Amino acid sequence: MVQGYIFITGGVLSSVGKGIVTSSLGLLLKSRGFHVEAIKIDPYINVDAGTMNPFAHGEVFVTEDGGETDLDLGHYERFMNINLSKKHNITTGQIYMSVINKERRGDYLGQTVQVIPHVTNEIKERIRNLAKERNVDFMIVEIGGTVGDIEGLPFLEAVRQMRLEEGPSRTFFIHVALAPILSTTGEQKTKPVQHSVQELRRIGIQPDAVIVRTQRPLEAEARRKIALYATLPEDHVLSNHDLDTVYRVPLILEEQGLPKLILRKFGMKDPGADLSEWEDFVERLMKASKPVKIAMIGKYTKLRDSYISIIEALKHAGAYLGLKPVLKWIEATEIERGKISLDFIDEVDAAIVLPGFGSRGVEGKIASLQRLRESKTPTLGICFGMQLAAVEFARNVLGLKDAHSQEINPNTPHPVIHLLPGQERTKMLGGTMRLGASPIRIIKGTLAYELYGREIVYERHRHRYELNNKYVDLFEEHGLKVSGWSPEGLAEFIELDRRIHPFYFGTQPHTEYKSRPLSPGPVFVGFLKAAARLNG
Repeated sequence: MVQGYIFITGGVLSSVGKGIVTSSLGLLLKSRGFHVEAIKIDPYINVDAGTMNPFAHGEVFVTEDGGETDLDLGHYERFMNINLSKKHNITTGQIYMSVINKERRGDYLGQTVQVIPHVTNEIKERIRNLAKERNVDFMIVEIGGTVGDIEGLPFLEAVRQMRLEEGPSRTFFIHVALAPILSTTGEQKTKPVQHSVQELRRIGIQPDAVIVRTQRPLEAEARRKIALYATLPEDHVLSNHDLDTVYRVPLILEEQGLPKLILRKFGMKDPGADLSEWEDFVERLMKASKPVKIAMIGKYTKLRDSYISIIEALKHAGAYLGLKPVLKWIEATEIERGKISLDFIDEVDAAIVLPGFGSRGVEGKIASLQRLRESKTPTLGICFGMQLAAVEFARNVLGLKDAHSQEINPNTPHPVIHLLPGQERTKMLGGTMRLGASPIRIIKGTLAYELYGREIVYERHRHRYELNNKYVDLFEEHGLKVSGWSPEGLAEFIELDRRIHPFYFGTQPHTEYKSRPLSPGPVFVGFLKAAARLNG
């Protein structure tokens, strides 16, 4: 039975840290033995994040069941060490699509379909049904955007109604807002938080706690002011100040007693938390001191959130190995334009050729891959990065001059990367790629087998094109092996023979999605070992 619902709202501006607060709270409650999961509500009209530009939205995170979701689900999974589903990301598009379909079927026959009650009922039903289906003790619901956004109002109204229906002892509202510090005076300004809470209360929601994002720890006077104007005890106003790593956030929220406040409101005893493994991870992360310089070659490098799961996977592996990844961001488009020389490869220990659809930056990535291969620099190609590694090898080793991916050149005479079977009949772009986790059979005696240590693994996919099996024999004759296969006979991993290159590995699935702080992704552990020239 669901013990309670915890709703997290945001104010002042977006990207203020609601996702990390949600993830941290989930970890803290889970460490007490509770079954906790989280839902992210995105008020945009897109049905999912799949067709959105990473520049606008950051990374598209893919769930086990193939949901293309908001990147915050990645944070939830990493902190709570759980697998979530596509149902854990609710959008305006999904809600209105469902309501309109019901109206067309005649479910509302005779009624005028309105935001209240039909849209708000749909929202509440989604939240409750998932909580019951997953049999959670607590469901945390993060509402994207900020209080006052027009598109978020139906969701705020829905959760306001849930407080009435579930009762105050089964609902807890946390408001996360920014208290900026003026550079001229150095003073923490609380007015933005006060006005944000005031707007929330105008909608009909009284927060039970306020978490204040600020550059330095919240000062006593600032806490007192916020508590006064939010009508809260001072210990219900918590500081979430800038830290050396987001993985410390659960620890500072624990110190300030956030879980105790929630459990007390729900009339439950605090059984105490076991955070020893998490504390050990944070300590190892901060003590990791041996620098490893990694070139990150991609086309969305101006918004690092486009690659957030890869960045975090490197941190997890670094903490495990005692290494500190130092990232050098390389915009592939600038290589094509001649503004960045390939000499940057001489200055790094290893390189990742990052995923990303479309033609922009392709030739820059291919040029980088040739130099990386020839210089024997440890290299990891992810998804499109793996595909372009095959293109580069076909051109420069096999002598297939015009080899390419059909995605970029549909008329290439050598389509070493081609459309997945059945995709030619696809009319709709949203949600139609190969998505989610599926089994991979790894060939013994390969680098892939050395990394994973087993024959069958499950990794998550997000792609429409695949290595063309017609070229596999030719690739393998020249040292580029397929070391992992899907049950359908699709190439999943490729690698250069170790006698040719110490670590040149391509992965079609996004192995970064399943890396966790306490269980780092095997591919990233092996990659950093190679970068640091570690043995064993």
